[in-house]
Amino acid sequence: MVQPSSRREGFSAIPNVKWDDVGGLHLLREEFDRYIVRRIKFPEDYEDFGVDLETGFLLYGPPGCGKTLIAKAVANEAGANFIHIKGPELLNKYVGESELAVRTIFSRARTCSPCILFFDEVDALTTKRGKEGGWVVERLLNQLLIELDGAEQRRGVYVIGATNRPEVMDRAVLRPGRFGKLLYVPLPSPDERGMILKALARKKPIDANMDLMALGRDGACENLSGADLSALMNEAAMAALEEKLTSSYRSLDGVPWTIKDVHFKRALEKISPSVSDKQIQYYKLLSESFKAA
Repeated sequence: MVQPSSRREGFSAIPNVKWDDVGGLHLLREEFDRYIVRRIKFPEDYEDFGVDLETGFLLYGPPGCGKTLIAKAVANEAGANFIHIKGPELLNKYVGESELAVRTIFSRARTCSPCILFFDEVDALTTKRGKEGGWVVERLLNQLLIELDGAEQRRGVYVIGATNRPEVMDRAVLRPGRFGKLLYVPLPSPDERGMILKALARKKPIDANMDLMALGRDGACENLSGADLSALMNEAAMAALEEKLTSSYRSLDGVPWTIKDVHFKRALEKISPSVSDKQIQYYKLLSESFKAA
Protein backbone atom coordinates (compact mmCIF):
# COMPACT_ATOMS: atom_id res chain seq x y z
CA MET A 1 0.00 0.00 0.00
CA VAL A 2 1.58 3.28 -1.09
CA GLN A 3 1.41 5.93 1.62
CA PRO A 4 -0.81 8.96 0.64
CA SER A 5 2.11 11.38 0.95
CA SER A 6 4.70 9.09 -0.65
CA ARG A 7 4.76 10.67 -4.12
CA ARG A 8 5.15 14.17 -2.66
CA GLU A 9 8.07 13.06 -0.48
CA GLY A 10 10.04 11.74 -3.43
CA PHE A 11 8.89 8.15 -3.49
CA SER A 12 8.23 6.36 -6.71
CA ALA A 13 5.23 4.10 -6.99
CA ILE A 14 5.54 0.52 -8.22
CA PRO A 15 7.50 0.79 -11.51
CA ASN A 16 5.80 -0.02 -14.78
CA VAL A 17 8.68 -2.22 -15.96
CA LYS A 18 8.21 -5.96 -16.46
CA TRP A 19 10.73 -8.74 -17.05
CA ASP A 20 9.67 -8.80 -20.68
CA ASP A 21 11.18 -5.31 -20.93
CA VAL A 22 14.50 -6.64 -19.64
CA GLY A 23 14.90 -9.41 -22.21
CA GLY A 24 16.37 -12.68 -20.92
CA LEU A 25 18.52 -12.91 -17.76
CA HIS A 26 16.37 -15.76 -16.42
CA LEU A 27 18.96 -16.85 -13.84
CA LEU A 28 18.91 -13.38 -12.28
CA ARG A 29 15.13 -13.41 -12.32
CA GLU A 30 15.12 -16.72 -10.41
CA GLU A 31 17.55 -15.36 -7.83
CA PHE A 32 15.44 -12.26 -7.16
CA ASP A 33 12.29 -14.40 -7.13
CA ARG A 34 13.77 -16.46 -4.28
CA TYR A 35 15.31 -13.60 -2.35
CA ILE A 36 12.78 -10.77 -2.75
CA VAL A 37 9.58 -11.45 -4.73
CA ARG A 38 8.33 -14.54 -2.91
CA ARG A 39 9.46 -13.17 0.47
CA ILE A 40 7.21 -10.15 -0.08
CA LYS A 41 4.32 -12.22 -1.43
CA PHE A 42 4.50 -15.10 1.09
CA PRO A 43 6.15 -13.70 4.25
CA GLU A 44 4.48 -16.19 6.60
CA ASP A 45 5.94 -19.18 4.75
CA TYR A 46 9.45 -17.78 5.01
CA GLU A 47 8.99 -17.03 8.71
CA ASP A 48 7.52 -20.49 9.45
CA PHE A 49 10.65 -22.12 8.06
CA GLY A 50 12.97 -19.65 9.76
CA VAL A 51 14.57 -18.67 6.49
CA ASP A 52 16.72 -15.58 7.01
CA LEU A 53 18.01 -14.52 3.61
CA GLU A 54 20.15 -11.66 2.36
CA THR A 55 18.41 -8.28 1.98
CA GLY A 56 21.26 -6.43 0.23
CA PHE A 57 22.29 -7.08 -3.37
CA LEU A 58 24.92 -5.70 -5.73
CA LEU A 59 24.41 -5.82 -9.49
CA TYR A 60 27.72 -5.39 -11.27
CA GLY A 61 28.96 -5.73 -14.82
CA PRO A 62 29.58 -3.75 -18.01
CA PRO A 63 27.69 -0.48 -18.53
CA GLY A 64 24.46 -0.50 -20.49
CA CYS A 65 23.36 -4.02 -19.53
CA GLY A 66 20.07 -3.07 -17.87
CA LYS A 67 20.86 -3.02 -14.14
CA THR A 68 18.28 -0.28 -13.51
CA LEU A 69 15.67 -2.13 -15.58
CA ILE A 70 16.31 -5.30 -13.55
CA ALA A 71 15.79 -3.51 -10.23
CA LYS A 72 12.56 -1.92 -11.49
CA ALA A 73 11.29 -5.24 -12.85
CA VAL A 74 11.91 -6.89 -9.45
CA ALA A 75 9.90 -4.15 -7.72
CA ASN A 76 7.10 -4.53 -10.27
CA GLU A 77 6.96 -8.30 -9.85
CA ALA A 78 6.98 -8.03 -6.06
CA GLY A 79 4.44 -5.18 -5.98
CA ALA A 80 6.94 -3.09 -3.99
CA ASN A 81 7.51 0.64 -3.90
CA PHE A 82 10.73 1.78 -5.55
CA ILE A 83 13.13 4.55 -4.55
CA HIS A 84 15.89 5.33 -7.05
CA ILE A 85 18.98 7.11 -5.71
CA LYS A 86 21.94 8.10 -7.87
CA GLY A 87 25.00 7.70 -5.69
CA PRO A 88 26.79 10.93 -6.66
CA GLU A 89 23.69 12.97 -5.75
CA LEU A 90 24.14 12.07 -2.08
CA LEU A 91 27.66 13.46 -1.88
CA ASN A 92 27.55 16.90 -0.35
CA LYS A 93 30.43 19.14 0.64
CA TYR A 94 28.62 20.36 3.78
CA VAL A 95 29.51 18.35 6.87
CA GLY A 96 26.68 16.15 8.10
CA GLU A 97 24.29 16.63 5.18
CA SER A 98 25.28 13.45 3.33
CA GLU A 99 24.80 11.34 6.46
CA LEU A 100 21.41 12.95 7.08
CA ALA A 101 20.36 12.20 3.52
CA VAL A 102 21.20 8.51 3.99
CA ARG A 103 19.25 8.31 7.27
CA THR A 104 16.27 10.08 5.68
CA ILE A 105 16.18 7.72 2.68
CA PHE A 106 16.13 4.60 4.86
CA SER A 107 13.54 6.16 7.19
CA ARG A 108 11.24 6.91 4.25
CA ALA A 109 11.74 3.41 2.83
CA ARG A 110 10.60 1.90 6.13
CA THR A 111 7.40 3.96 6.10
CA CYS A 112 6.37 2.62 2.69
CA SER A 113 7.51 -1.00 2.90
CA PRO A 114 7.54 -3.30 1.07
CA CYS A 115 10.09 -1.15 -0.70
CA ILE A 116 13.17 -1.55 -2.85
CA LEU A 117 15.92 1.02 -2.37
CA PHE A 118 18.01 1.19 -5.53
CA PHE A 119 21.43 2.86 -5.30
CA ASP A 120 22.70 3.54 -8.82
CA GLU A 121 26.45 4.18 -9.23
CA VAL A 122 26.84 2.98 -5.65
CA ASP A 123 30.64 2.92 -6.03
CA ALA A 124 30.59 6.73 -5.66
CA LEU A 125 29.46 6.26 -2.04
CA THR A 126 31.67 3.35 -1.14
CA THR A 127 35.21 4.00 -2.35
CA LYS A 128 37.91 2.48 -0.18
CA ARG A 129 38.40 4.27 3.10
CA GLY A 130 41.66 5.99 3.96
CA LYS A 131 42.09 7.76 0.63
CA GLU A 132 43.40 11.29 0.84
CA GLY A 133 40.59 13.85 0.73
CA GLY A 134 37.95 11.14 0.98
CA TRP A 135 36.64 12.04 4.43
CA VAL A 136 33.23 13.14 3.08
CA VAL A 137 32.75 9.77 1.41
CA GLU A 138 34.08 8.01 4.52
CA ARG A 139 31.52 9.64 6.81
CA LEU A 140 28.75 8.86 4.35
CA LEU A 141 29.97 5.26 3.99
CA ASN A 142 29.98 4.77 7.75
CA GLN A 143 26.38 5.98 7.94
CA LEU A 144 25.40 3.70 5.06
CA LEU A 145 26.99 0.72 6.86
CA ILE A 146 25.02 1.55 10.02
CA GLU A 147 21.76 1.55 8.03
CA LEU A 148 22.64 -1.64 6.15
CA ASP A 149 23.50 -3.41 9.41
CA GLY A 150 20.07 -2.54 10.82
CA ALA A 151 18.26 -5.17 8.72
CA GLU A 152 16.08 -6.15 11.71
CA GLN A 153 14.76 -2.58 11.90
CA ARG A 154 13.93 -2.40 8.20
CA ARG A 155 11.69 -5.38 7.59
CA GLY A 156 10.31 -5.30 4.06
CA VAL A 157 13.04 -2.95 2.81
CA TYR A 158 15.44 -4.47 0.28
CA VAL A 159 18.55 -2.69 -0.95
CA ILE A 160 19.95 -3.14 -4.46
CA GLY A 161 23.14 -1.41 -5.56
CA ALA A 162 24.43 -1.16 -9.12
CA THR A 163 27.97 -0.47 -10.26
CA ASN A 164 30.26 -0.79 -13.26
CA ARG A 165 33.29 -0.56 -10.95
CA PRO A 166 33.00 -3.05 -8.07
CA GLU A 167 36.78 -3.18 -7.68
CA VAL A 168 36.90 0.36 -6.20
CA MET A 169 34.31 -0.42 -3.54
CA ASP A 170 35.29 -0.83 0.10
CA ARG A 171 35.21 -4.56 0.88
CA ALA A 172 33.36 -3.82 4.13
CA VAL A 173 30.27 -2.99 2.05
CA LEU A 174 30.31 -6.38 0.34
CA ARG A 175 30.03 -8.48 3.48
CA PRO A 176 26.93 -10.60 4.22
CA GLY A 177 24.12 -8.48 5.62
CA ARG A 178 25.20 -5.45 3.59
CA PHE A 179 25.53 -5.66 -0.22
CA GLY A 180 26.24 -9.31 0.48
CA LYS A 181 24.71 -10.99 -2.55
CA LEU A 182 26.82 -10.20 -5.63
CA LEU A 183 25.07 -10.74 -8.96
CA TYR A 184 26.91 -10.42 -12.26
CA VAL A 185 24.97 -8.83 -15.14
CA PRO A 186 26.79 -9.88 -18.32
CA LEU A 187 26.44 -8.69 -21.88
CA PRO A 188 23.37 -10.34 -23.46
CA SER A 189 23.75 -13.69 -25.22
CA PRO A 190 22.73 -13.99 -28.90
CA ASP A 191 19.21 -15.15 -27.95
CA GLU A 192 18.92 -12.46 -25.28
CA ARG A 193 19.88 -9.84 -27.85
CA GLY A 194 16.89 -11.00 -29.93
CA MET A 195 14.61 -10.82 -26.88
CA ILE A 196 15.82 -7.31 -26.07
CA LEU A 197 15.22 -6.21 -29.68
CA LYS A 198 11.69 -7.67 -29.52
CA ALA A 199 11.04 -5.79 -26.27
CA LEU A 200 12.33 -2.55 -27.82
CA ALA A 201 10.22 -3.11 -30.95
CA ARG A 202 6.85 -3.39 -29.24
CA LYS A 203 5.83 0.19 -29.99
CA LYS A 204 7.50 0.44 -33.38
CA PRO A 205 6.18 -0.47 -36.87
CA ILE A 206 8.47 -3.44 -37.51
CA ASP A 207 7.97 -5.16 -40.87
CA ALA A 208 6.22 -8.53 -40.63
CA ASN A 209 9.11 -10.20 -42.49
CA MET A 210 11.71 -8.88 -40.04
CA ASP A 211 13.13 -11.65 -37.81
CA LEU A 212 14.52 -9.88 -34.75
CA MET A 213 15.64 -13.12 -33.08
CA ALA A 214 17.76 -13.91 -36.14
CA LEU A 215 19.17 -10.37 -36.06
CA GLY A 216 20.13 -10.83 -32.42
CA ARG A 217 22.07 -13.99 -33.33
CA ASP A 218 23.81 -12.25 -36.23
CA GLY A 219 27.56 -11.81 -35.76
CA ALA A 220 27.15 -8.11 -36.56
CA CYS A 221 25.43 -7.70 -33.18
CA GLU A 222 28.13 -9.48 -31.18
CA ASN A 223 29.06 -7.76 -27.90
CA LEU A 224 26.29 -5.16 -28.19
CA SER A 225 24.88 -4.22 -24.78
CA GLY A 226 21.23 -3.51 -24.09
CA ALA A 227 21.96 0.20 -24.47
CA ASP A 228 23.72 -0.44 -27.80
CA LEU A 229 20.70 -2.45 -29.02
CA SER A 230 18.40 0.41 -28.03
CA ALA A 231 20.57 2.76 -30.09
CA LEU A 232 20.45 0.27 -32.98
CA MET A 233 16.64 0.14 -32.85
CA ASN A 234 16.40 3.94 -32.86
CA GLU A 235 18.86 4.26 -35.76
CA ALA A 236 16.84 1.73 -37.79
CA ALA A 237 13.61 3.59 -37.01
CA MET A 238 15.25 6.87 -38.04
CA ALA A 239 16.47 5.32 -41.32
CA ALA A 240 12.93 4.15 -42.10
CA LEU A 241 11.44 7.53 -41.18
CA GLU A 242 13.92 9.44 -43.34
CA GLU A 243 13.14 7.14 -46.24
CA LYS A 244 9.45 7.88 -45.84
CA LEU A 245 9.95 11.66 -45.55
CA THR A 246 12.25 11.89 -48.57
CA SER A 247 10.31 9.47 -50.78
CA SER A 248 8.15 10.81 -53.59
CA TYR A 249 5.92 7.78 -53.12
CA ARG A 250 3.28 7.64 -50.47
CA SER A 251 1.89 4.47 -48.92
CA LEU A 252 -0.10 2.54 -51.53
CA ASP A 253 -3.54 1.14 -50.72
CA GLY A 254 -3.15 1.98 -47.07
CA VAL A 255 -0.04 -0.21 -46.66
CA PRO A 256 1.93 1.38 -43.80
CA TRP A 257 5.64 2.22 -43.88
CA THR A 258 7.61 -0.21 -41.73
CA ILE A 259 11.13 -0.74 -40.38
CA LYS A 260 12.74 -3.38 -42.58
CA ASP A 261 15.91 -5.46 -42.68
CA VAL A 262 17.58 -2.89 -44.94
CA HIS A 263 17.08 -0.20 -42.28
CA PHE A 264 18.71 -2.38 -39.60
CA LYS A 265 21.62 -3.04 -41.96
CA ARG A 266 22.11 0.72 -42.35
CA ALA A 267 21.86 1.18 -38.59
CA LEU A 268 24.50 -1.49 -37.96
CA GLU A 269 26.96 0.55 -39.98
CA LYS A 270 26.66 3.31 -37.37
CA ILE A 271 26.51 1.26 -34.16
CA SER A 272 29.52 -0.44 -32.60
CA PRO A 273 29.93 -2.10 -29.17
CA SER A 274 30.37 0.39 -26.34
CA VAL A 275 32.19 -2.24 -24.26
CA SER A 276 35.67 -3.19 -25.49
CA ASP A 277 37.03 -6.76 -25.67
CA LYS A 278 39.47 -5.83 -22.90
CA GLN A 279 36.60 -4.71 -20.64
CA ILE A 280 34.62 -7.88 -21.40
CA GLN A 281 37.58 -10.03 -20.38
CA TYR A 282 38.09 -7.92 -17.25
CA TYR A 283 34.48 -8.34 -16.10
CA LYS A 284 34.60 -12.10 -16.72
CA LEU A 285 37.73 -12.44 -14.59
CA LEU A 286 36.19 -10.21 -11.93
CA SER A 287 33.02 -12.33 -11.74
CA GLU A 288 35.14 -15.47 -11.35
CA SER A 289 37.19 -13.87 -8.55
CA PHE A 290 34.01 -12.85 -6.68
CA LYS A 291 32.67 -16.42 -6.99
CA ALA A 292 35.90 -17.81 -5.58
CA ALA A 293 36.02 -15.32 -2.70
